[in-house]
Amino acid sequence: MSNLIVHGGTPLRGRVIPSANKNAVLPVLCATLLTDQPLRLHGVPDITDVRKILEIFRTLGSDVRLDESTRTLDLHHRDTAFDAARHRLPEEMRSSIMLVPPLLARFGVARLEDNVKGCTLGVREIDPHVDIFRSFGGEVERASGSLLVRSSEPLKPTHHWLDYASVTTTENFVLCAAAAQGESTLTNAASEPHVQEFCRFMAMMGADIDGIGTSRLTVRGGARLGGGEFTFEEDFHEITTFLALGAITGGDVVVRNSTPENFPLIDRTFAKFGVRIVHENGWSRALRAGPLKVQTPFTSNVLTKVEAAPWPYFPVDLLPIFIALGVCAEGNAMFWNKVYDGALGWTGELSKFGAHVFSSDPHRLITFGGRPLTPAVVESPYIIRVAIALFMIASSIDGRSEIRNATPIRRAHPRFVENLRSLGVQVEWTSEE
Repeated sequence: MSNLIVHGGTPLRGRVIPSANKNAVLPVLCATLLTDQPLRLHGVPDITDVRKILEIFRTLGSDVRLDESTRTLDLHHRDTAFDAARHRLPEEMRSSIMLVPPLLARFGVARLEDNVKGCTLGVREIDPHVDIFRSFGGEVERASGSLLVRSSEPLKPTHHWLDYASVTTTENFVLCAAAAQGESTLTNAASEPHVQEFCRFMAMMGADIDGIGTSRLTVRGGARLGGGEFTFEEDFHEITTFLALGAITGGDVVVRNSTPENFPLIDRTFAKFGVRIVHENGWSRALRAGPLKVQTPFTSNVLTKVEAAPWPYFPVDLLPIFIALGVCAEGNAMFWNKVYDGALGWTGELSKFGAHVFSSDPHRLITFGGRPLTPAVVESPYIIRVAIALFMIASSIDGRSEIRNATPIRRAHPRFVENLRSLGVQVEWTSEE
């Protein structure tokens, strides 16, 4: 079931409880391998990448117990064993690379598929991760389509300066540093909310980390990490997605949000399209007075811009959601992806709805919004929130549309269709004909 059929034109109304952030859950799951003590995790989402990692744990001999009704996960890696000759980490998800540090720390070796990948966002090199592994004393070599990472001695502390504030590379550094005996520092560290959540989990297990939420992390490693209990926060990406769906359809969607402190810049970006976000009593909602409209900048002769880059910039993963708003809003806006070189290649699909967009270069796009749109059949690339952005536009248009290859949504958002139906959308999964 890979395609989404939607009959649009209905304003979405109701309440949504979002799931946890995939990009917090996956590194936390990888980090659990650093301890042989029992752990309990609350709010683990039912998404494909989680299922794959849990299957790896079972293959390695870990005790994995998941309560499907409460999404509470009990893990115990006491009897875990890794054999580089037969155990392989799945190449379908980029988060596999975060299993390397705990395997290296516990077993002295890890094997990773050479072409590990995630969403199709352009070239995503693994060299920064290789630099991290080598910096801590690991030896990296290619072997028959795989990367072998070995360490004959315990990991040693290091001081490293990233050339780019990469989320996954930062998390790999913290994983290695927690296992290394001594003090390690990372400059130009990523600081996204999901990185902060991951670091808080590490601290719960006993890791000594300073600088959480800043661009410089100090980790004093070597202590034996223990077990414990941890509850995941709501995903700020999913919160924003449902707020945007309410806004684009002219409805009233209220989303649970326990971390409104992450939203000032996201709120101001919504305001650029005439949408006001209200946070009250642990819930958030999007309000608009009249049609969506791009707000005119105070400075003359410039376009309203949405510039996406590493946190605390506007989150790059949310850019497609706001491109959808730009297509539907009266006025023109520029969208600038400062991270991925292949992340805007899908925008030609927007013309199938009748939208007018112009690609300035691989990183910048201008929408000329407010034009009449019609239902369409569109193809989504393998990018989670592009599939959602195409769905958003379809949901705002009277009539039947189809989003083909929409399965990436399942990588991050459990019960996405069920939540939409509860808000009044007529939507269903279907197979290729």
